[in-house]
Order: sequence, then structure tokens, then C-alpha cells
Amino acid sequence: MLRIHFTDVDLARTRIGGSPNPLWEITTSLHRFQTRKGRWTYAEWHRATRGRLEERGLGRVLREILLPMFPRASYFPDFLTPAESVEGLDAGLEAVVATPPHRVLAEVAHLDRVVGAPSWAPRLAERETREELVRAIRAYHDAAIAPYGEQIQARLEAERAMRCRALLDGGVEGMLTDLGPAMRWRRSVLHVDFPCSDRDLYLNGRGLTLVPSYFCWHSPTTLADPRLPPVLVYPVHHETSALRLGSPGTRGAGHVVGPTDYPAALTGLLGRARAGVLCAAAVGATNGEIARAVGISVSSASRYAAALRAAGLITSNRCGATVLHTLTPAGAAVLRAGSEATNQA
Repeated sequence: MLRIHFTDVDLARTRIGGSPNPLWEITTSLHRFQTRKGRWTYAEWHRATRGRLEERGLGRVLREILLPMFPRASYFPDFLTPAESVEGLDAGLEAVVATPPHRVLAEVAHLDRVVGAPSWAPRLAERETREELVRAIRAYHDAAIAPYGEQIQARLEAERAMRCRALLDGGVEGMLTDLGPAMRWRRSVLHVDFPCSDRDLYLNGRGLTLVPSYFCWHSPTTLADPRLPPVLVYPVHHETSALRLGSPGTRGAGHVVGPTDYPAALTGLLGRARAGVLCAAAVGATNGEIARAVGISVSSASRYAAALRAAGLITSNRCGATVLHTLTPAGAAVLRAGSEATNQA
């Protein structure tokens, strides 16, 4: 059990990561190769990525370099998931290379005591070896994470929409109350199911960064060193209709239309009501909000949302007592294409 202790200042400084954190997604995805738990959720990703890694000659890199340094265990080195990775893959990898040698040696030694480190790991104190490791991490990212970036982004956007609604309804404490079954908020303390021994983390005014992760499964994770900027990496909700990452897709940012301004091309394809539901889902909407925006009954909104969900255009996640609908990458692409076709007409 991990107990995270908040002050009022910490509550005010708690925030949610705005985009997928590449190094945490790399870390948690590598953990998926080390257990069968949750394998059904990532079955297509696991199969396709295994094949892609072998095709690119990265099978040995996975087995002999990455998995030993990112064990699914009670400890893995903190320097592999630096705070700078919030700025993107390049910034994170540069921070890994720039890690002071004394810190690398200390964390590798701790890894060896707790889990067992590969024999070559102490050489990571040398910058050239860290650069080799970074090249391996980047190659893995290109094969395992990048092809699915748009789908991962869509899932995290849905998660952020849910958390923001909880924040608006109940403040930060309301948001912390509804993070999932592995986390329970009791006034000033967040109790987190943790795979290692009991531990207390005192934020001491630093706040907490919540990092939703697509590849994190069931148990949240955090940094081992309490002196580092506090983060809590937790799993996004995987609903039944969107359990598997299949073939890489495309998601367009596009123009988001308002709920009463449906593109004619989209209306012609889907009908006015379904087009309205799709437009409303672009900014996240419940059945009641869709009904008010489109001018239909709540039951009709639910029925149309179910049809769009079955077609893979929206995804639905429970948010407290309601269900929040947001776009999938395919839905965003359809909305963008409909808007562009209407503008060109």
C-alpha cells in the first residue's frame, strides 16, 4: 500500500498530464511483455509489436537490454523516467543521457540488490553506454509506441475529459475520489494499491502530477525516490468496445464544429441526429448534454451514441453516475473530413 499525504497546497498544485508521457508509456508497455495479466486487453498490440520488433532486428535488444533495465518489479531505476519526458521523447532521452554518473551507479546498485541488474549495467555510468541505451529505447519506441500514438492520445483525452468533469463537480478531492478501484481517497490521504511493501509519500507542498497511461495495467506506479518531483502513473479505463489496439490509425485535429452547426456532408452521410451526436462528442458530452444540444430525447441520444460506438466512431466511459462520450481517432477523422468537404462545397 502506498499512502500519498496531501496538504491544502498540494491539492491546489495537483494536475493531470496533458499528453502521453513517452518514457512512462515505454516503461509500462515493457511491463506488458513480462506478465500475462491483462494480456487480453493488449492482445493485438502484443502480437503485432512482437513481430515488428523481430522484423527490425530488435528481439535481442528487447530481451537483453530493455527488459532487464525496466523490470516489472518493485523497483526499476528512476533515471529512466525523468521529469523532462513531459516535454516529449527527445527531451526525456536527453535527460537520461545527462544523468550524473554517481546517480546512475547508485540506482543500478539498488536495482541489483532488489531485483538483479544485468552484468553490463554499471557501464551506464559512462555517457557512451547511456547513449547506446537511449538508441535502443528510441528504436523500441518507434516500433512499439509511435505506430499507435493517435489511438493512445485519444484514450488519454477521454480520460482527461472524465477527470476534468470530476474536478468541476467536486474539486480536486472529487477528482481524486474517482480515480479507480486501485486508489481510494480519504481526507488528506490517497491510498494506492501498490505491489511492494507499505510506503508513505509526503508531498510537502510540491503537489502531485497524475500521469494516465495506456499501458499501465491495474496497479499504479510511481518513482522510488521520494525526493524527486512526485508523480503517480495510473491506468486509464479500458472499456469493452475499445480493448485492443489494432492497426495504427490516423486522427486529425481538424476544425471542431459546434453542436448546432453540422457539416452538410456529415449530415448526408449519418443523418442529422447522428451527425449532431458526433459533433457533441468532439468536446465530450453525456447523454443528457447530447440530448439538449441536438434536440432529441435522452433515450434517443443513448441509442444514437450506441450506434456510433458500434461503428467505432465514439468511445464511452463511465464518469460517476453518467457516461461520457468522446471521439475515437476514426470519429475525429470522419468529423474532420465532413467539415472539409462542406467547406469546399
